Amino acid sequence: MENLEVFPVSSYVEGEYGADGADVSSVPQIGGSTLKLTSNSLIVLKKRYLIKGDDNEPTETPEELFRRVAKAIAEADARFEGPEKVRETERRFYNLMTSMDFMPNSPTLMNAGRQLGQLSACFVLPVEDSIDSIFEAIKHAAIIHKSGGGTGFSFSRIRPESDKVLSTQGVASGPVSFMSVFDVATETIKQGGTRRGANMGILRVDHPDIQKFITCKTDNNRMTNFNISVAVTDDFMRAVDADTDYPLINPRTGEEVERLHARKVFETIVKSAWKNGEPGIIFIDAMNRDNPTPQVGKIESTNPCGEQPLLPYESCNLGSINLANMCLDGAVDYAHLKEVVWDVVHFLDNVIEANRYPLEKINELTKGNRKIGLGVMGFADLLIGLGVAYNSDRAVKTADEVMGFIQIESKEASAFLGRTRGNFPNYSGSIYDRPETPNMRNATTTTIAPTGTISIIAGCSSGIEPIFAISFLRKVLDGAELVETHPVFEKVAKERGFYSEELMKKIAQKGSIQNFKEIPEDVREVFVVSHDVDPEWHIHIQAAFQKHTDNAVSKTINFPFSATAEDVYNAYITAYRSGCKGLTIYRDGSRDVQVLNIQRKPHYPQVEPRPRPDMTSGVTERVNTGCGNLYVTINSDEYGFCEVFAQMGKAGGCAYSQIEATSRLISLALRAGVKVESIIKQLVGIRCPSPTWGNGEQVVSCADGIAKVLNHRAKTNLAQVSDEMGACPDCGGAVEHEGGCIVCRSCGFSRCS
Repeated sequence: MENLEVFPVSSYVEGEYGADGADVSSVPQIGGSTLKLTSNSLIVLKKRYLIKGDDNEPTETPEELFRRVAKAIAEADARFEGPEKVRETERRFYNLMTSMDFMPNSPTLMNAGRQLGQLSACFVLPVEDSIDSIFEAIKHAAIIHKSGGGTGFSFSRIRPESDKVLSTQGVASGPVSFMSVFDVATETIKQGGTRRGANMGILRVDHPDIQKFITCKTDNNRMTNFNISVAVTDDFMRAVDADTDYPLINPRTGEEVERLHARKVFETIVKSAWKNGEPGIIFIDAMNRDNPTPQVGKIESTNPCGEQPLLPYESCNLGSINLANMCLDGAVDYAHLKEVVWDVVHFLDNVIEANRYPLEKINELTKGNRKIGLGVMGFADLLIGLGVAYNSDRAVKTADEVMGFIQIESKEASAFLGRTRGNFPNYSGSIYDRPETPNMRNATTTTIAPTGTISIIAGCSSGIEPIFAISFLRKVLDGAELVETHPVFEKVAKERGFYSEELMKKIAQKGSIQNFKEIPEDVREVFVVSHDVDPEWHIHIQAAFQKHTDNAVSKTINFPFSATAEDVYNAYITAYRSGCKGLTIYRDGSRDVQVLNIQRKPHYPQVEPRPRPDMTSGVTERVNTGCGNLYVTINSDEYGFCEVFAQMGKAGGCAYSQIEATSRLISLALRAGVKVESIIKQLVGIRCPSPTWGNGEQVVSCADGIAKVLNHRAKTNLAQVSDEMGACPDCGGAVEHEGGCIVCRSCGFSRCS
């Protein structure tokens, strides 16, 4: 491994993109240089970030987007340094983004310089043990979701199910039942069409309802707008290790009500996570040990992906440095990295000033602590540039050194701002309130967040994850499939003489190159993908970054489908002992199939569909498809949907007969009692050679069009259905699991970023 060839990362931004279909587009930029974007970057920017007119077409260019953001964030300088400094800061911020050295979180890109002006991704809201507090939290969550943010809640203060309700002499329904109310509210309040509602639900492991909470997402169709995590304490982990009991505490009385066997509860968590990735775990005591302002309050919850512990009514502004750009001649360019870190701390501190907070309480607490979360993306690309395998001790050492450097420099930059702008208001009594740190502008400076769509814009690998695939097939609107290959791998393949289009197509079928013996061994060692990396290496990398991160680290620990529950158990134990603050696992394919864990085969009786009723009522929708207009009629009787008719604008032909056959089988299934959600799952994402766009969504076949009409009328969660299938709900492409989120790198869909 010591003699591996160095692979230059800079090829990410070489070339032009035009009619010939090459990789990169060049857009005029300040100073006469060019803004270079990959074709995927352009797709994502156009679809999700650029301002659009009434015709849903962009009214700004990518260059204008970055100029808008830079100008809005730089204007905060006028409050501290005077108006003459603003123009210079705007130039620095603009170049910071257009060089792809840094990207702020999505709400900042979307909303800076616009009327909404809500720039934060992460919020935590309190949920106290009263109806007033619970529904106040729901109202505040709706306001935040509408503004483009995600919310985290701890439900640990709510009294357990069947506990006394003194005001009515009744019994409590418990935290899990109230989570369902939050879930329905989130489903109702969509995030302005640009970001979907996302929540984190947390319950302490010593809450009496913990067993019900652990299994509340065993059914993938429940709590679809929540990630859930168990807040695990040090006492609980010690009880697991000692194989002893631990107490459950009623939060209403503070009294012990029961004792459970810790290892059995832990095994229940493990089995549920093994089955479908839920729940995650957070080590709540570890988070509070690093709470920078314990005098203000305790940390009870995190944002939706778990990397940002926050106090109630606190928010945080995140952004990520592109480490792929920090490689120079086979080494880390620390001089450039230092300059970028200082500029980013300045940028994120300005975001706090420029932000329009959705609630006054959030405004007060956020400005009281001034937390920022500087993270990284492109780590896998950096390793490739250094000639280092992701699953190696050298990679762990690199993570340790790079993040250690970022942590030190971010603190120095924050201290400088503290001297020039003033310390954060809650500095007195904080962990910094000591002679050696007399100045600190921000209570936290570092967070490793999932980077989803912003890493697509930057043209780099996601967060601190390995590469998802060396080569993959990307669908385009005319139905064709383009082979997309990691640009550095393609460059190396051509230079080393083993490149061929046929080989790239074969790799696209696998994603990994480990079984291609025609590829040199040293190349195979460096170009590893997620599923080439054993779980323990994922955890070692996460722990190395966590060592130098104020907040937490968002990362998915990938397991093969063949992994056992014992493998997951050992991963959780390793993460705890390694100093991680939480863990999210995903076993490949675990959400795509229903695993039966009973000994005997289940009995599925054959059923006869109910007769077609004499009278029905229904509606007809027109769907634009690549073959023409499709008219879909859905009829109902007293039991619900009972039949579907679909017809093309012109009759006859093979397509017409296939549509009629599909409609008859759907009608048969509906009258046989098959859930409409199950029917949608089978139809959505089926592709034909002529996909098209209509009514703001892509229709990739006639069957897909019928599924979308069923979804409209049934009001099911189509996006979630598609997520669980492993297909993107927008384009039908493959999705990857990153840091508790689901991302499509073909079109930029992200469930929670």
